[in-house]
Amino acid sequence: MHKRHEQVIVAKSLGKRFTRAHEDVRALAGFNLSVAPGQVTGLIGPDGAGKTTFMRLCAGLLTPTSGELQVLGLDTVQQTLEVQGLIGYMPQRFGLYEDLSVRENMDLFANLHGVPPAERPARYQRLMEMSGMEPFGKRLAGKLSGGMKQKLGLMCTLVRSPRLLLLDEPTVGVDPVSRRELWQIVYRLVEEDGVSVLLSTAYLDEAERCAEVALIHRGAILGQAGPAHFRSQMQGRTWLLRSRAMSRRRLQMQLLKVPEVLDALGQGPAVRVVGREGISLDQQQFPGLEDLVMEPTAPRFEDFFLAALRDKAEHDAAVPAAMSLEMGQAAPRPATAATSKQTQFSDSSTDADSAIIRADKLVRRFGSFVAVDQVSFQVGRGEIFGLLGANGAGKTTTFRMLCGLLPISSGSCTVAGVNLRSAASAARAKIGYMAQKFSLYGNLSVMHNLRFFSSAYGLSGKRRSERIQWALNSFALSPFAHVSSQMLPLGYKQRLALAVALMHGPEVLFLDEPTSGVDPLARREFWQQINQVAEQGVTVLITTHFMEEAEYCDRLVIMAEGRVLAEGTPEFMKKEYGGKDGAAEASMEDAFIGLIKMHQETEAQA
Repeated sequence: MHKRHEQVIVAKSLGKRFTRAHEDVRALAGFNLSVAPGQVTGLIGPDGAGKTTFMRLCAGLLTPTSGELQVLGLDTVQQTLEVQGLIGYMPQRFGLYEDLSVRENMDLFANLHGVPPAERPARYQRLMEMSGMEPFGKRLAGKLSGGMKQKLGLMCTLVRSPRLLLLDEPTVGVDPVSRRELWQIVYRLVEEDGVSVLLSTAYLDEAERCAEVALIHRGAILGQAGPAHFRSQMQGRTWLLRSRAMSRRRLQMQLLKVPEVLDALGQGPAVRVVGREGISLDQQQFPGLEDLVMEPTAPRFEDFFLAALRDKAEHDAAVPAAMSLEMGQAAPRPATAATSKQTQFSDSSTDADSAIIRADKLVRRFGSFVAVDQVSFQVGRGEIFGLLGANGAGKTTTFRMLCGLLPISSGSCTVAGVNLRSAASAARAKIGYMAQKFSLYGNLSVMHNLRFFSSAYGLSGKRRSERIQWALNSFALSPFAHVSSQMLPLGYKQRLALAVALMHGPEVLFLDEPTSGVDPLARREFWQQINQVAEQGVTVLITTHFMEEAEYCDRLVIMAEGRVLAEGTPEFMKKEYGGKDGAAEASMEDAFIGLIKMHQETEAQA
């Protein structure tokens, strides 16, 4: 442990309370943390754990209710302006001016921070070079992709050279290529400029990139050490399981019912299992599962994080057990060719006769700009299909055309047997849609939202009452029935949005980055629900920037510049584009970045 005077941040018995709607909310309590200089320290915790509150306290934007907080040896309450003059702080929603250019945004923040004009050219040049934004200095911020906006936000934060950089979930919602580029910028700041970095993140694989991580839960620190220390705590508890008798998804659902299993997660053709502490998993724990093959696998930081939170949640009875969804209106899953292909995780396309979504040479133009160019693919009933791409690749535009929310310029598309070009409203009646941002009525209670949307979907009488009760029971929303939906924790907002999307028993469920910003426990729970939905015959099409979630899809496409670059199972993508030599297993992020780079090289040679 470093000596106290060497730390760039020291929090002792820190507490912070808020009053919201006449209720006293404890954000931090007994919070103790020391952050060492000259490294990246990760602040890791579920939604509502207190990460953003602590960042804002460090930046002098909030005042502690109790305890002590020093930043760079200064008291954040008594010496607020001095602290703010030495740090850089990039919040989750950085306030760029979208009608100003990249250069004009940098000038604006340089003026706000009092950076002398004579120092700006050299500083700007280094930031432009470091971020790869040199060609875009005159482009309006509003015309940048999501990843480029995040890089510009970081550049504006760095217009003066800080000693300490606070980054609050800087990579949420950006594609893997941009995410890796942001990390390269952070590493260079640490290695070349000696900047100390405190970074919060929802991506658990990013914790592995930190020199040290601090786990935060319910406003208190659970532990602080290097990622390797936490991984070592899980030795002997992680396994890969396969069965030739059932699909990976069905196997995962069965394993989650086993008391000795703490977590089960799809990974390639296998299910990655974390056993409970003190229990040695073997075949005896899995009666009735035929042809089961078990092999040990190396633990990850994520395993410790989830184990710690699940153990604590079960001890506190704070998180309900995995939910059981009975869809009611969902069509039973037939034993079609698509089902067979999915069970075998084939790399081939879905049989055209069984496809419930068919996109054929889809094109979408905005004036002279072609956002989607000749996109074709098919999705089978009960299949989970991923639509992936870098920011600006055209996947969201494709997604919106498939939902009937955006007209098709040319090509054809049918969803659940209905032609979207001639009968979009009829197709929408068979579709459930969950937006990236919470799009329900925040000022209405959970019950009022359910009543409103059930009526909007044409439900009435006994059927409407049954579906509302189904939603309350299946998603454990009954205790919150009369709570304003804007006051729900993010994980429960997500449950309500999914319940609304499934209210009318759709045949197809569209999910637009549904877990962006959601903590890992809520993501696990969400995917358990989606697996159950798919098992009951509902087709799921999802866009996501979480490459871990791409592993959960049966098949997926990866897009760039409006075109499909590749289609297949996650396993096929990793083998074909991961770029590993066999000594190490490629990840979906490796495959994604490898494919994008291949495309860029091909375009450069053309």
